[in-house]
Amino acid sequence: MEALTDIGLNLTHDSFDADRDAVLERAAGAGVARFIVTGTTVTHSAKALELAQAHPGRVYATAGVHPHYAQDYDDHTSDALLNLLSSPEIVAVGECGLDFFRNFSPPEAQRSAFAAQLELAAESGLPVFLHQRDAFEPFIEMLGTVRNRLSGGVAHCFTGGIDELEPLLELDLYIGITGWLCDERRGGALREAAPRIPLDRVLIETDAPYLLPRNLVEKPRTRRNEPVHLPHILRELAAARGETEERVARATAENATRLFRLAS
Repeated sequence: MEALTDIGLNLTHDSFDADRDAVLERAAGAGVARFIVTGTTVTHSAKALELAQAHPGRVYATAGVHPHYAQDYDDHTSDALLNLLSSPEIVAVGECGLDFFRNFSPPEAQRSAFAAQLELAAESGLPVFLHQRDAFEPFIEMLGTVRNRLSGGVAHCFTGGIDELEPLLELDLYIGITGWLCDERRGGALREAAPRIPLDRVLIETDAPYLLPRNLVEKPRTRRNEPVHLPHILRELAAARGETEERVARATAENATRLFRLAS
C-alpha cells in the first residue's frame, strides 16, 4: 500500500515529551512515511520547525497562531511568523481561522489575527492550514475575499456534513479527515459527506494527541492519539466512500504532495 502522510499532528504537545521519536517510529512501522507538525503559536511553530529540521524529508511543519491565542497576535507576531515561513521545512501558514465555540480570544481579535495570517499566506505563496468551529459563515466570507490570492489550503479536521462541505469545495480547498469519522455519536454527518469529497481533494490526519478514534479495538490506556492510528482512519474513510484502501491511500499521499509541495 502507498505510504501515508499525516497532514496534521500536534507533535510539540507535552504529552509527547517522553517518547517523541518513538511515536514517529511506531507510525513509520505502520506505514506512515511523512508527518506535518502543526504550529499553533509562534513558540510551538518554532518547535515544530526544529522537529522538521531534525527529521529532514520525513517531518514538515506549519507556522501560525490558532484562534484560541488570537488576542496575543500583534505586529511582532507577524514578523516572527514571516521569519519562520522563510524556512523550507515550513509548508503552510496556520493553524489559523475562527473558533466561536469557546471564544478563548474575543471574536474581533480572532478576525484580525486570521486576516493577518491570510495576508502572510498570500505574500509567501504558501497554502493555509485552516481551523473553523461554530464560525462557518464569517470564516467562508473572510476566505472568499482573498481566495484568488492564495495558493491553496486545507479545511483541517473537517467535522461537518454536506451543507458545510459544498462551500469549502467551491473555494477549491482540500478537506482533512480525522478520527471524528470513527465516532458513532458525532460522526454521522461526516460519514454521509465523505463520499462527496472529490478524490483529488481528500487528506487524512490524526490531530494527535487529540481525537483518538473511538472504534479502535485496542485503545491506549493513556487515551493519547498517535499517528500510528492513521491507517485506521484511512480504512474508515475508504469504507465510507466505498473505495479500496489502496486507492484512497494513493490519493491522499498524492494530494499532500501537491498541496504542500513535498518531496515526492
